[in-house]
Amino acid sequence: MDRENCTEVTNFILLGLTVHLEIRPPLFVVFLVIYVATLMGNLGLIVLIWMDPQLHTPMYFFLSSLSFLDVCYSTTITPNMLVNFLVGEKTISYVACIAQYFFFAVFATTEFFLLAAMAYDRYLAICNPLLYKSIMTKRLCAALIVGSYLWGIVNSMIHTCGLLRLSFYSSNVINHFFCDLTPLLKLACNGVFINEMLIFIFGSLFETSTLMIIIISYTYIVIAVLRIRSTGGRQKAFSTCASHLTAVVIYHGTILFMYFRPNSSYSLSTDKMASVFYTVIIPMLNSLIYSLRNKDVRNAFKKVIGKKIFSQ
Repeated sequence: MDRENCTEVTNFILLGLTVHLEIRPPLFVVFLVIYVATLMGNLGLIVLIWMDPQLHTPMYFFLSSLSFLDVCYSTTITPNMLVNFLVGEKTISYVACIAQYFFFAVFATTEFFLLAAMAYDRYLAICNPLLYKSIMTKRLCAALIVGSYLWGIVNSMIHTCGLLRLSFYSSNVINHFFCDLTPLLKLACNGVFINEMLIFIFGSLFETSTLMIIIISYTYIVIAVLRIRSTGGRQKAFSTCASHLTAVVIYHGTILFMYFRPNSSYSLSTDKMASVFYTVIIPMLNSLIYSLRNKDVRNAFKKVIGKKIFSQ
């Protein structure tokens, strides 16, 4: 496309999830409930871990970090989507669009590495219990979390800088509910080959490296658990990993489906539904998974509620 057909874009128009006006109010209510549940679940989990001294362990330090990350992750996307259900013309400025993608990419990539760090933590706890406390110190926990955010920022900067080099058509309509990379590339009027290569290279690198850490960690965990003779010991060991493994399967499964499926199977409606799942639903599910499947969290919640009732 000739550059003469390109104009300087100052804002984009988001088409949103649906063009049917009659179902937008019900969708607003549904996603408002999901967002409130996400905030309450994750912030409640953070407060619960902070209040109960028995949860002041590396495992729950990582869990509170994941909850904080999910709050940021959801807040980057959901409030703007809720507003767009109620307004007529869903415009977003060029700067706000790029900023939304930047923060989305930071938090999405950080979750890759944080889930991998949590898998390494479970590996040390189960396979090297005697050395666990001496290895998994507060300094190492902090370094793993900071490193996860640094890799998230690096990956986001790479793709955001790739976006800034592009020019866009005068028809600046994004057929999506937020400023994701793929629909933005479809509007570019100069070559996006470099951007697509960056997606493939860094997406494959981060996905493969974090998945390998998780797979290797859980391979050693399974071997160690199978050596435990008592059934109760096996169940206790597996129960400490069940919530994390569930979160990993849901998150990585959705991302793999979203960004690494063949182009021939691409569908815009499927793309939107998958995006809703990993940007809005998963941040809510993580808090539910760790709350309902984790015995320590349930006990801590009962203890806190019991203290409040007793004090009243």
